[in-house]
Amino acid sequence: MMKVHRVMGKFRMGKKKGEWQRFSKEVISEDEEGAIEKIYSLFGSKHRVKRTNIKIYDTEEMDEEEVEDDLIKEKIEAEE
Repeated sequence: MMKVHRVMGKFRMGKKKGEWQRFSKEVISEDEEGAIEKIYSLFGSKHRVKRTNIKIYDTEEMDEEEVEDDLIKEKIEAEE
């Protein structure tokens, strides 16, 4: 069964000496490792950020009631 994870960290915007930007992102994944891998994939494709420029410092599994992302909520409701 898929679970919702909130992944928190920071990533470097811009080239070389870009600023670190904090993020908190909710993703659907089977486990913590899958959630982290999904973050690397999303930031790489959307922002062209290399994995070495993404620092993840916390992940937590969430209850369905805690989810804030509307797209994630829709996916959860579609599964039910």
